[in-house]
Amino acid sequence: MKKTYRIAVIPGDGIGPEVITEGVKVLNKAAELDGSFQFDFTYFPWGCEYYLGHGKMMDDDGLEQLKAFDAIYLGAVGYPGVPDHISLWGLLLKIRKGFDQYVNLRPIKLLDGVRCPLKNILSEQVDMLVIRENSEGEYAGAGEWLMKDSPQEVVLQTGVFSRKGTERIIRYAYELARKHGKTLTSISKGNALNYSMVFWDQVFDEVGKEYPDVKTSSYLVDAASMYFIKDPKRFEVVVASNLFGDILTDLGAAIAGGLGLAAGANINPERKYPSMFEPIHGSAPRHAGKQTANPLASVWSASQMLDFLGHSDWGNKLIKTMEELIVRGAVLTQDMGGTATTTEVGDEIVALLDHSFAIK
Repeated sequence: MKKTYRIAVIPGDGIGPEVITEGVKVLNKAAELDGSFQFDFTYFPWGCEYYLGHGKMMDDDGLEQLKAFDAIYLGAVGYPGVPDHISLWGLLLKIRKGFDQYVNLRPIKLLDGVRCPLKNILSEQVDMLVIRENSEGEYAGAGEWLMKDSPQEVVLQTGVFSRKGTERIIRYAYELARKHGKTLTSISKGNALNYSMVFWDQVFDEVGKEYPDVKTSSYLVDAASMYFIKDPKRFEVVVASNLFGDILTDLGAAIAGGLGLAAGANINPERKYPSMFEPIHGSAPRHAGKQTANPLASVWSASQMLDFLGHSDWGNKLIKTMEELIVRGAVLTQDMGGTATTTEVGDEIVALLDHSFAIK
């Protein structure tokens, strides 16, 4: 009997449906070629366009509907006329927090054939995994807006760092570094944030005593930003708070070829709830329907989904196939110097998978 994975698909807004279509196409091809598993996709129309018609980003019982699935595949969220804080808190953060997806995994890897904007950087010098705390920190939604619209107006945005939340993300990073024999770097700002980041540094050192075999470093976030540019090879596994991880991974995406290649996974490690996989390039509504969007980030996030479901061999194959596509250079979208459509890139990935499987 084939193993069936139930996947909730939220194509979202803008270019989301276009790139997710290609990711689904590639996932189905991998399942077909393997033969031991298959996918059952269920689509949900939620997002900003849904909000404009219904006054909410998702159904009231949306989380309850999603609970039954093995994973969630998200396209992009964002649309003119819907404020970003509504789209973010009404769908993406609602799912992340509701399903305790406290690990955000962002691979920063320069694939063969991709131009790096940095001088004299080889592909093997940019290969890191950033582990971003995904449930609290600066994005906890805590704070106050006092004396609004008065001359005495004061706004407080409170970063929340619990012992549980801080320790579990740091321990996850140590475990991953140990498993793969990688160095681990912590990102902090303890010199200025005298409560949250001093606590973060303390927990990093405490947990580290249990992992004497893992070589560690700790950088202030401003210094880390500089070294991401000047010497990216010093980073292998990186652990950071919600805000610092968010900023540094976009910087890393620029180094590794742009947002068209940037993927992210929102993981509930205990698997009590489904995890969510997404390209992180945004909805780019002005490009919607033009078939110019790069689907490779959605293919990369599909690779992460395969890793999570226990098919890391296929996850690796998707990455290698993407590299083959890029090195050949014949079927690429405009952002990578080509003229191919979104669909043509997806079709070429499928064709290359077929070819490599046939010559095994």
